[in-house]
Amino acid sequence: MNYPDFIFTDGSTLPVGTMYCIGKNYAAHAREMGGDIPSDPLVFIKPPAAFVADGGSVRIPTFSQNPHHEVELVVVIGQDCANISKAEALSVVAGYAVGIDMTLRDIQTKAKEHGEPWSVSKGFVTSAPVSVVVPAARVTLGGGSEPVFDLQLHVNDKLRQFGSTSHMERSITTMIEYLSSVFTLRRGDCIFTGTPEGVAKVSSGDILRAELNGDFSETVVLQVEIA
Repeated sequence: MNYPDFIFTDGSTLPVGTMYCIGKNYAAHAREMGGDIPSDPLVFIKPPAAFVADGGSVRIPTFSQNPHHEVELVVVIGQDCANISKAEALSVVAGYAVGIDMTLRDIQTKAKEHGEPWSVSKGFVTSAPVSVVVPAARVTLGGGSEPVFDLQLHVNDKLRQFGSTSHMERSITTMIEYLSSVFTLRRGDCIFTGTPEGVAKVSSGDILRAELNGDFSETVVLQVEIA
């Protein structure tokens, strides 16, 4: 089977691996969903088949009537690593992108009510649009211990979500340290790092435009259509 590739702004590529996603990583989003920040990272997984490149389409399964958008920073891993420390975590990052964690909210709600996994509501085919990737070497730390990014998402030119990764409950290095200790991260894996508040329903024909801004020269935009 041929897996899709992440495409970097310098023209390089990397096969898409496992997508590790962190839930409730922004306090405001946790509150809007009626929950608290969990004591341990809340992790779910999307398969490579969930990937959609810029300009693609998201196909909502017919059994869901309430699909939602969740804009997120995506961290792409560039080398295999296990039990890596926070101090070394940025050394395994290949680059940064903006993604949309498409969620079947009605299916997720039913799963929560029954204590069941979120796999269907989160991991369906085309549930993970991701932009081009900015190489890590082109991103500066801006005086901090790790880079900070601004995220925004428009639906049909109307701003729905806006936030900064400085408001994440768990940092990029913390997430890499944790995930590498539990799963072992592989080259081509990525981390969806959580979404700020403002998630909402989308419908067929909607155009979603996500943007990532930070200390780099490239313009990172992701645009997809809801089929």
